[in-house]
Amino acid sequence: MKNIGIICGGFSSEYEISLKSANTILKHLPDAYTGYMIVLSDKGWLVNHGSTHGVFDLNTGMIHFVDGTRISLAGAIIYIHGDPGENGKIQALLDMLNIPYINANVLSSALSFDKWYCNQFLKSFGIPVANSVLLKEGDDLNEQVLIETLGLPIFVKPTDSGSSYGISKVKKAEELRSAIDTAFKEGSTIVLESFLDGIEVTCGVYRTKTELSALPLTEIVSENEFFDFEAKYQGKSNEITPARISPELTLKIQVEAKRIYQLLNLKSIARIDFMLVGETPYVIEVNTTPGFSAESIVPKMLAEAGIGITSFWETIIETELILS
Repeated sequence: MKNIGIICGGFSSEYEISLKSANTILKHLPDAYTGYMIVLSDKGWLVNHGSTHGVFDLNTGMIHFVDGTRISLAGAIIYIHGDPGENGKIQALLDMLNIPYINANVLSSALSFDKWYCNQFLKSFGIPVANSVLLKEGDDLNEQVLIETLGLPIFVKPTDSGSSYGISKVKKAEELRSAIDTAFKEGSTIVLESFLDGIEVTCGVYRTKTELSALPLTEIVSENEFFDFEAKYQGKSNEITPARISPELTLKIQVEAKRIYQLLNLKSIARIDFMLVGETPYVIEVNTTPGFSAESIVPKMLAEAGIGITSFWETIIETELILS
C-alpha cells in the first residue's frame, strides 16, 4: 500500500470547499493507496486518520502521529483551492522535500493562477481573451478612461484569488470605484475586463500515459449576474452537461482547451472556462484545482463520459506520479 497525502484547506475563502473536494477524492482513492488528509490552516498541518491524529512535519516530509508512529508519503495530491496550493507555494515545498505530486509544477501553477498574466500569456499565442486593464494598489485611477477603453459593463476581479469573492459586474460608471475597492480587499492587483456577451461553457482536460483527453463540456447558466461564489457553491446556477451547443463547436472548444493545457504545461485535471461569443471561444479562466465535491462540475463531466471517479483517480495517480 502506497501512502498518498491529500493536502487541503488553505487560507482562501474556499477552505470548506477544499475539504469537501478532498473527502470525495479520499473516498474514491484506489485500493492500492492509503490516503491521509493533511488539513492546512492557521492551526498548522494537521492529519486525522480514523481515530489517530498527527501532523505533517515540514522538516522531514513525514506524518508524525501522537502515538509515535511515523509514515512517509509516496506522493501527494494538492487540493487547496486558492492560496497556498493553487498558486504553486506548496508545490515548491514538496519539491524541496523530494515528494512527488500530481499537480502542475510551481511555474505553471503560479502562471495559471494569476488571471492577468495567464490571459496575457495565452493571448501571445493567439488565443482570444477579453480586453483588459491591470491595476495595482496606488495606481492613479481615471475612471472615464477605463470606461472608454473597456466599455460597459466591466468585470472587476482580483488577479490572484482562487474564489469568486471580490468580483463585480459594473453596469454604471458610478459603480466602478466601489467595485475596484472591493476587489482590492482580496489582493494587491486587480484586472478590469470588457464584458463578453455569450454562452459560458467549461471543459475539463487531463492526460493519461498515452493521450490528452477532454471531457464533455458543461454549460453554466447563472441565476445571478455572473458565475459568482453564490452561483458556484450555493446552487444559484444551472450546470448543464453536455453543453447545449453544436458538436462542431464542442470539438472546437475541446481542441482549444487541450492546446491551453499544453501551453501552460499542466498536469492532472484542469478545468478551462470559456465564453462562447458567436463561434469564437474566449478564455475566461484556467482552474488547475477545480472543485471535486459531489456537487462540483468535473464529477458531472466524468459521469457524462461514463468514467468512474475511482478509475479516474487511478489514471491520474499512475500517470502523474510516474511522469513526475
